[in-house]
Amino acid sequence: MLRFATTSALLFCLSVPSLASAADPTAAELLKRYDAVMSPKTFDGLMVMVAHRQDDTTRTYKFRALKSQDDKIRTWFFEPAAAKGQEMLRVEDNMWVYMPNLKRALRLASRESFQGGDFNNGDVLRVNYVADYTVKLIPSDDATTWLLDLTAKTKEAAYDRIKLWMTKDKQQPAKAEYYAASGKMLRSAKFDDVKNFHGLERPAHITMKNELASKRYTELTTLDMKLDLDIPAQKFVLDDLGR
Repeated sequence: MLRFATTSALLFCLSVPSLASAADPTAAELLKRYDAVMSPKTFDGLMVMVAHRQDDTTRTYKFRALKSQDDKIRTWFFEPAAAKGQEMLRVEDNMWVYMPNLKRALRLASRESFQGGDFNNGDVLRVNYVADYTVKLIPSDDATTWLLDLTAKTKEAAYDRIKLWMTKDKQQPAKAEYYAASGKMLRSAKFDDVKNFHGLERPAHITMKNELASKRYTELTTLDMKLDLDIPAQKFVLDDLGR
C-alpha cells in the first residue's frame, strides 16, 4: 500500500508543470516589458550617440529627448556644431526634422538613418514594439535568456523582423538582430551597462552594428532619464519647432 501511494505521488508530480514554468512570462508580456524599459510613457532624457564610420572616423552627437505617452517624442541637438539647433518630432506615425538654416521642418521616414548613424529614425523616435509587431517565443540558444521573434504589422515598423533576447533574471534586453523582408540581417545590437535611472533599471548603453558594412557601428549612451513628468502638449506641435 505504501509503495502504491509513493508511486502515485511520483506520477502526479511528474504530470504537473513546475511552478517555475507556470510562472514564466508570455511573449506578449515580455514585449510589453521591453517597451516599458526602453521607452517609458513619459521621460526627459540626455543622450550621446557616437557613430563609427567605414573610413575609421567618428562623429559624436549630444541631444535631449522628450517623450509623452506612446506616440509623441521630440529631440533637440546640441552637438556637433553642424547639427546644433536641429530638432526632430514624431507624432503618431509622422516624423519631421527641423533645419535651423532653412527655418522649416522636413518629413522623415521611419527606416531612414538617424543622423547618419546605424540606428534608424524608428529605433530612436518610435519604440513601441507592442503596437508595431506581432510576437512569439522561440527556443533560445542561451538558457539565461528568452528569445522573442517579432514580425512587423505594418510598413511603418522600423524593421520587417526582429529577434530579441531578454534576460530571465531581470527581464532586460540583452541583444537583438534586425532583418529585412528578404531575410537578410541588416543590424545587430548589444544592450549593456544596466543602470538605475530614478527608479527605472535599463541598459544605459546600446551598440548597433551595421551588418552590411564591416567597420560601421554606432553607440548610444543614456546619461540621464527623468520619469513621470507632466509635459505640456505644446511641446509636440509642429509649429513649436525652432522656438
